[in-house]
Amino acid sequence: MSPSPIGRLLRVGGGADLILTRTFRAHAEDVWASVTESERTARWFGPWEGEAGPGRVIRVRMAYEEQEPWCEVRIEVCEPPLRLVLSVVDGDSTWPLELRLSEVDGLTTLELVHHLPDTTGIGEIGPGWEYYLDMLVASRTGSARPVFDDYYPARKEYFEGLV
Repeated sequence: MSPSPIGRLLRVGGGADLILTRTFRAHAEDVWASVTESERTARWFGPWEGEAGPGRVIRVRMAYEEQEPWCEVRIEVCEPPLRLVLSVVDGDSTWPLELRLSEVDGLTTLELVHHLPDTTGIGEIGPGWEYYLDMLVASRTGSARPVFDDYYPARKEYFEGLV
């Protein structure tokens, strides 16, 4: 798993983009399947149900959260295997997310971009995404799953320092 936090913050308009990356020795289509196929998302985030497609809403079970809650996810843009734009409804909040994939010589880089209206809560949000991306790495490599306590509160100060 990532030995230290690697997220970065980019100011955009009145908000900010939190950007986290991971690189895989795999083709983009294979990494795309890991982030879009329910059977494979279940290994690192949670399974989903519904009819997927742009403008549609699916339900995702957050399998690695307490009580494994379900949340609604609207698929805003789907451009396989390079770009997926989502709006995740989490309680009273909506989280705009974007997954960008690029491949060069059999290496695929995945960028997770969380479009933030402001930086409130970045000390919790950043470590959470680091954890989930390392869960994705573990699901693809067969390595041990990361332990959330290694991410939060340990990485909170790093992400707050990006502000």
